Amino acid sequence: MPEFMDVHTNMVGVTPEALHEAHQGDLAIQGEEGVDFKQAWADPVTGHVFCLSEAPSADAVRRIHERAGHAADEVHEITVTA
Repeated sequence: MPEFMDVHTNMVGVTPEALHEAHQGDLAIQGEEGVDFKQAWADPVTGHVFCLSEAPSADAVRRIHERAGHAADEVHEITVTA
């Protein structure tokens, strides 16, 4: 299954609790699109949040984030790793 890294750029001041809550919102509905969110990281100073997932498509990742209430600004397929 393809892997994706998505980026949110509007979460300035995000706390560990808020990140956890957002991630749980994704996990609660991810199966409806065949997505498996693996991990989320945040920088509260810049407001950037990064989420790693496996999914059938970038659109599936986008739909889950939108339905969970925090649309991704970018979704990138990971095609090369080291």
